[in-house]
Amino acid sequence: MCCDEIIVSVGATVPDFEMETYDPADASFGKISLAQIRKKGKWTVLVFYPADFTFVCPTELADLAEKHAALKKLGAEVIGVSTDTKFSHLAWRNSERLLEGVKYLLAADPTGKVSRLFGVYDENSGLALRGTFIINPDGLLVSSEVNFYNVGRNADELLRKMEANAYLGKHPDEACPAKWQKGAKTLKPDEKMVGKVYEALNG
Repeated sequence: MCCDEIIVSVGATVPDFEMETYDPADASFGKISLAQIRKKGKWTVLVFYPADFTFVCPTELADLAEKHAALKKLGAEVIGVSTDTKFSHLAWRNSERLLEGVKYLLAADPTGKVSRLFGVYDENSGLALRGTFIINPDGLLVSSEVNFYNVGRNADELLRKMEANAYLGKHPDEACPAKWQKGAKTLKPDEKMVGKVYEALNG
């Protein structure tokens, strides 16, 4: 890694980036940028995965496809990202039956530039680790999760975190406790709650 390369951290503003894409929804190639998504006032959900035509990856992308509609309803643009090309994305999407339900964008990061920005690029393999990132409409990175190659993720947890962040985007004076689910009680931190979180949750 070059000494002047930036790795964005949770709480920081994400620099603009652009990637070529394959859109399974209309079988077309295109481009997507963070600036485009922000201009629409949307959240960005980036799901990095190691490679097309591998083994755990299609199970993850299929799981994500099941939550795609719910994530879209929350105002999120969902993008799967690997260091493969857009041509490889097309071929894989159309040959792997597990991916039949995938309708979100598949982005190509063959140089690893965007993967490096989020700290998931493996210099030894040229692949991206399993990283999931949520960026709010203002361009702030609000959630980060990174797994090694051999552990798949759970889209239920991604949806839960997206629901929590979307809620807090509209209620910035509140906080979501552990295992918070949509519609559950939140916390409104103040001096009266110090040492009295149990009472606040169960009152």
